[in-house]
Formats: sequence, structure tokens, C-alpha cells
Amino acid sequence: MSRQGTIRRYTLIIEKINHNQFPSFQVIQDYLDEFGFSISKRTLERDIAAIRNEFGLEITYNRHKEGYFIDEENSINIDSFLRFLEIVNTAELLTESLSDSKETLDYISFDKGGGLKGIEFLKPLLQAIKEHRKIRFKHFSYQTEKSKTYSLQPYLLKEYQNRWYIVGVVSGMNEMRTFGLDRISDLHVKDELFEPNQKLNPQQKFADAIGVVYALGEKQKVILSFTPSQGYYVKSLPLHKSQVVLIDNDEECRVELNIVPNYELVQQIIIHHDQVKVLEPEWLVNEIKEHFQNALNQYL
Repeated sequence: MSRQGTIRRYTLIIEKINHNQFPSFQVIQDYLDEFGFSISKRTLERDIAAIRNEFGLEITYNRHKEGYFIDEENSINIDSFLRFLEIVNTAELLTESLSDSKETLDYISFDKGGGLKGIEFLKPLLQAIKEHRKIRFKHFSYQTEKSKTYSLQPYLLKEYQNRWYIVGVVSGMNEMRTFGLDRISDLHVKDELFEPNQKLNPQQKFADAIGVVYALGEKQKVILSFTPSQGYYVKSLPLHKSQVVLIDNDEECRVELNIVPNYELVQQIIIHHDQVKVLEPEWLVNEIKEHFQNALNQYL
């Protein structure tokens, strides 16, 4: 079987175990059969061993429950890993299709929004993070329209809306900063090492917020009411992983988010304009009203 097929099988196994309550081998086997993969118990055991050894995801069999589960405490970040597999699966599928027929690109339209700019820095940045090496680079600011040189202790690479960002601590500061790779130049990975601050957890900071701008406040309950038609989109592509559907009928699709409010939350609400109404919290209701009033004033 091709590497692409093997990765696809790994993905299905992880998805089934992650979204099911202790699925047995038979349940996993039936699920794989639906996608054209027929495996034996020995093959499943080999796959689980490979997933553990290659990717650091601990899949364990619970004899009492008679099924498999993911040991999250001893595993890497599952959400990030599934997103990684999604990217790998897509890339390998397209590569395989292109090798079958050079006309493949005639039938695919890619977003030309510039998401590839800066990806040449991914490999050296990832290496710097793993080896705890300081980096230096120039970053262009849209606000000042000038470039500034930064020395950074890198902690995390983050992808959002087809763009990549480096997250770290700037020399002389005690807080995290985020820089878009598309605006970075003259990257230099230093020989100088740094000791990571174990109290800093960028993954957790971003987990409680939308996008790449995290806030330092507390999580809040945000309730939004969408039109029924817009509700289909919001249900298929949730605004945040904490999203829960409260009401879903012919009149509205009401959802609840438990997040740290930030700039991206406001932007996501504004994008839906007349298809959404903020119900809670009150301060957010007023902020959205002010945004739309300011927009209206530009046409008066």
C-alpha cells in the first residue's frame, strides 16, 4: 500500500477512536471497511504501534471497556495532530492525482491569497523551536509601514486561515508575541540557546481564543443567534471548538461559545453581518452595535 494510503488508514483509526466511546476492533474494522480498507487484528496492532512510535499518540486497549481509547495525558496535542494529518492527506492525495494525470491542475482552483509566502522559513523555525535556539529577523508592520529587527525565543508555529505565524518571547519582554511569516525577512537562527519558560503555554492561550490574537482575560460565555440558513455553515465550520448548539429550528440557530474574547471574535461576528445577532454578553452587544453604526456613518 502507498504511503498516502497508510496515512489515510491511520487517520481513520484515530478519528474513530477519538470520536467513539471505546470502540472494539470489530467497530474499527467495520469503519475502515466503509472507506475501502480491510485489515486484520494483527494489522491494527501494527498500525497502533506505528502511530505511537512515529507520532507520539498513545492508543491503549481498555480490557474492562473492551475497546480502544487515546491516552491524552501521555500523547501529543490531538487537535494539532489531526490537523497535521489532514494537511498530509490532502497533499499526498493531490500529488498522487497529479502523477496519474498532468491535467489534474486544470480541474483545481487554489486560493491565491499569498498563503505560501514565508513557508520557506517553516523548517528552520521548527528546528529552532525544537533545539531552543534564539532567532533574529526583520518584521514589516502594516501599522507603521516600517520593518523592525527582533530577537525572539521561539515557542510555537501556528497556522490560521492558510497563513503561518511564529509565536515567542521578544528579548526584553515577558509576554508572547505573534509574527506573520509572510512579513518576515532576513531570518537568522542563532547559536545562542535559551531555557524555555515552563509556565508559558502558547498552545493553551490560543486554545481558548479565535485566531492568532489571544487575550489575557478570562473565558466568557458568548451566545450568538444565526439565521437558519447561516446556521448550516456555522454548524459545519464551528467558530471555535467550544461551540455548542443551543437551539436549532426554523427561526434560528443559537450557539454558545466559551472563549476569551479578542479581536478575531469581533471580526468573525461582523463577517456574518445581518445573519447573526449577539445575545450575550451585553458589552459585546454594544461593541457590535458601535461597529455597525460607525460603518453606517461612512455612508451618511
